[in-house]
Amino acid sequence: MNKIDELAQAFTYLAELLEIKGEVRFKVNAYERAAELIRAIGDEIFEKDNVKELRQFPGIGEGIAKKILEFKETGTISKLEELKTEVPIALISLLQVPNLGPKRAKLIYEELGVQNIDELREAAETGKLAELRGLGPKAEQNILEGIDHIENISGRMLLHKAYEIQRDICSLMSEALPGLLINPAGSLRRMKETIGDIDLLVGCENSRLVMETFLSLPITRRVIAKGDTKSSIMTAAGLQVDLRVVKPEQYGAALQYFTGSQAHNIRVREIARKSGLKVNEYGVFTVKDNRCIAAEDEAGVYAALDMAFPKPEMRENQGEIEAAIEDRLPALLELADIKGDLHSHSDWSDGRDDLEGMRAAAEARGYRYLAITDHAMKLKIAGGLERERLIEQVHAIRELNARGDSPVVLLTGSELNIDNDGDVDYDEELLSLLDVTIASIHGGLRQPREKITKRIIKAIRNPDVKIIGHPTGRLIGQRAPYDIDLRAIMRAAAETGTALELNSFPDRLDLKDENLRQARDLGAKVSLGTDSHRSNQLEFMFYGVAMARRAWLEIDDVLNTMGLDGLLEWLWAGRKKA
Repeated sequence: MNKIDELAQAFTYLAELLEIKGEVRFKVNAYERAAELIRAIGDEIFEKDNVKELRQFPGIGEGIAKKILEFKETGTISKLEELKTEVPIALISLLQVPNLGPKRAKLIYEELGVQNIDELREAAETGKLAELRGLGPKAEQNILEGIDHIENISGRMLLHKAYEIQRDICSLMSEALPGLLINPAGSLRRMKETIGDIDLLVGCENSRLVMETFLSLPITRRVIAKGDTKSSIMTAAGLQVDLRVVKPEQYGAALQYFTGSQAHNIRVREIARKSGLKVNEYGVFTVKDNRCIAAEDEAGVYAALDMAFPKPEMRENQGEIEAAIEDRLPALLELADIKGDLHSHSDWSDGRDDLEGMRAAAEARGYRYLAITDHAMKLKIAGGLERERLIEQVHAIRELNARGDSPVVLLTGSELNIDNDGDVDYDEELLSLLDVTIASIHGGLRQPREKITKRIIKAIRNPDVKIIGHPTGRLIGQRAPYDIDLRAIMRAAAETGTALELNSFPDRLDLKDENLRQARDLGAKVSLGTDSHRSNQLEFMFYGVAMARRAWLEIDDVLNTMGLDGLLEWLWAGRKKA
């Protein structure tokens, strides 16, 4: 997309988000018209340096001109970035789809609870979209074509979607060939936040049978390449999958080699050379007589080099080699260490499931607790709870807990809004009813660095705020992080004992891995929350744990590895409780 298209798209996006918010039609029309004018004018629009010159173009008024200049200078429009924080993340995701539009996106979101493009595809393929008023089979097909378009041009896919595809492929392959040795490799095995393509590795003597099975999978859109030991397909979702077959006795070496990263493997080879060894995808060999001393077992490859086994998520050449040599690798966080989810939404605000449904899903995951943190009152578009409504919810949660029919305790809570002054929605009296208090930025995202940093730090210093939600505000591939002094924020969090969230929603994964590691080094506690708006989204905790592992986090670094009693003691420390 060239700059003119990006500028026009920004104005189209403005119009769509305003329409979703119910803005008066003439404002929506003004931005739609601006997008058309920008495309018609073309590159000449960027040759103008001030409002007066831009207003020479017919139809360009002062307000539009100022936004064009802002885009020219910053690459975005502050009004657009603010609107992105005021509209539910699910709707922002859906608006990427050509042939959908804001009215349909809002209808689908409200009627079917569709949260992302995966669920939109499922609704279309099962005929649910065609059943909605104002749609029908033709509109449904157009929407499917729009989904195909964005998936084919995006280049990279979010981790959760790629992981689900490989899981399905591995399951299908294992069903067809029981006992098959198959694993992901590459960036997917290292759990990077976006994936370019999927690498799979199989250990089997009968490569022909493996390839025949792989190339005939029902998810295959087309075969890209076919070979005796390596083949590639394009899936129906538009993602390339490469499958390689090696001999079982060489599987460990191949898995180590093809997992990467490249930088990690270069360092491994350097270590090997110093010991008179060489390492490749076939094994570890002595340089002197080319004798293989390790190949079948991946851990054995590292052991042959006198190294402890670094987990795949760590292999980015960021100190793991030295730690493995010195046998001081951390005991990384495991999914089983998580005792509960500290960020979820119910149908009291913009979630889709009731309290009992959310609790049942938490129980199915073996949790001890689940925080219900519906939106606070200032975020009206997300159904933020007014004071009386929040008190009602607190009573409902307490009554549900009092029944004693579940091992899961629901924690009262709220996702508070950090306003322009750094204050939050409710007073101390109301906050004294809440176990979990998350404070998040939902407006003023493009304020100056000093201003937005000051807002967050003021919230951190509020004794009734225990967690800062999605601290950088990024949406992967959709919205850049706020311009903030993250190090200062981390220091303030460590000083006050405020946790920083690792928001595990796949579009966010915020804080990202390098930020998490910095937070740990500065002494800040990390809280994992899925930001679930449906009960099945509690499974997103898996991806949060993956990011925590990439950051080398251990049990003691993470708030919700605590048992219930210890957690409650931490949450109420320094606060007044009603």
